[in-house]
Amino acid sequence: MAVKYTRTHEVAYYECDVNQTMTFPAMIGVAIKTSEEQSDTLNRSAEFVHQFGLTWVITNYHFKINRLPKVGEVIQIATQAMEYNKYFCYRNFWFYDEKGNELLMIESVFVLMDIKNRKMASVPEEIIAPFESEKIKRIKRFPAITKVTNGQSLPYRVRFYDIDSNQHVNNAMYFNWMIDVLGFDFLTTHVPQAVNIRFDKEVEYGNEVMSHYEIIAEDTIESRHEIKIGTQLYCEANISWIEK
Repeated sequence: MAVKYTRTHEVAYYECDVNQTMTFPAMIGVAIKTSEEQSDTLNRSAEFVHQFGLTWVITNYHFKINRLPKVGEVIQIATQAMEYNKYFCYRNFWFYDEKGNELLMIESVFVLMDIKNRKMASVPEEIIAPFESEKIKRIKRFPAITKVTNGQSLPYRVRFYDIDSNQHVNNAMYFNWMIDVLGFDFLTTHVPQAVNIRFDKEVEYGNEVMSHYEIIAEDTIESRHEIKIGTQLYCEANISWIEK
């Protein structure tokens, strides 16, 4: 059984939007902090991984949301490195309220990237062993992401504070570009239920990206998103919503 790690977090006002609920970048930040703390306790910190010339990169998130955390709320975040194969590591995160009710669950896919050539590397047993994850041969698949077919777009310039210590755009920033285009009226009258997002390429400082989107309201409400530079796809997502 994989090792589970839990920490407590009080949701700050600066982690929330006008709805007084936690933003996607804030939730991602807290989740990643939790996984980093677990790695530190197992002596598998970022510095340890860097000794192999490698760094962790996230390629996918899949959110299932019951309720977003609220400002001032004290929550528990748990994480577990579930499974891995030659190239992919599958880690889950759970957010709970003070009564232990599950607020949301995030499935994620991590890969190791060679710092010099920026290519994906195989997973060394020495790095992964302390997490006691199950070794599997298959590749886990998330649902296919539906493309934007008849959408609109807005430009965004990559700012200094959008990039992280890897000198590429932090994955959490893609959510800002995708959510912002939906507009104040939509975002104050709808709440997300599920998110399926895939990161295809790294965006660097100084680039200008186009955030393409469309909202499909049929049996359910879904927003479809693509982050592109020219014709090159960098990130894509589908988000399911319900009206308040």
